[in-house]
Amino acid sequence: MVLRLSEHAERDRPRERLWAVGPGALTGQELLAIVLGTGCAGRDALAVAGELLGRGEGSLRRLAGRPAAELAGVPGVGRGKAARVAAALELGRRVGAEVEPPPERIRTPADVHRYYAPRLRDLAVEEFHVLALGSQSQVRGDLLITRGILNSSLVHPREVFRAAIAEAAAGIIVVHNHPSGDPTPSGDDRAVTRQLVDAGRLLDLPVHDHVIVGGDRYMSFAEAGLL
Repeated sequence: MVLRLSEHAERDRPRERLWAVGPGALTGQELLAIVLGTGCAGRDALAVAGELLGRGEGSLRRLAGRPAAELAGVPGVGRGKAARVAAALELGRRVGAEVEPPPERIRTPADVHRYYAPRLRDLAVEEFHVLALGSQSQVRGDLLITRGILNSSLVHPREVFRAAIAEAAAGIIVVHNHPSGDPTPSGDDRAVTRQLVDAGRLLDLPVHDHVIVGGDRYMSFAEAGLL
């Protein structure tokens, strides 16, 4: 027989456990149950949270990438609870993005990845950024150029270098993400990079690297010898 949440010993209920041992000791399912608040007929909040987590194959990060409309379709969730779950996951993403401050100087592609990964690795669409650097590789600005599918018609050198010049950049690193999680460059990625490198030479504003963020991995054109 499956116990309803109210039938569990009080010390074993997620909300009481949070107060007793702290949120860090709770499972993802228990935390989701607290966000949901209630279940539905025949299923308590823990059971609903378990099915919800299953939509992300047991991963909160993958769950955060699922459309809110899909979450709302889980029995016992609906639009109101799906909105709460989506908001909670987005808050977690933003906390993660704030943890890593911008480095004073960019020394390696790994520095670029550490800076951008918390913000880009879980996005459902591609974002193309320009990291404007000073003469000593100090960070002058992070510039979002476009969102959407990366191709040469969307990422035009005019927009990239106009933004970099406005920041008085001595050089730039371009960065974008692959929502698939695979940072392997596509044909369009290579074409955009060649176009920008050529334009940078003409303007005497060099493109030092193009870093692609794919999940927890990255690919650097400079490291791969592709610039």
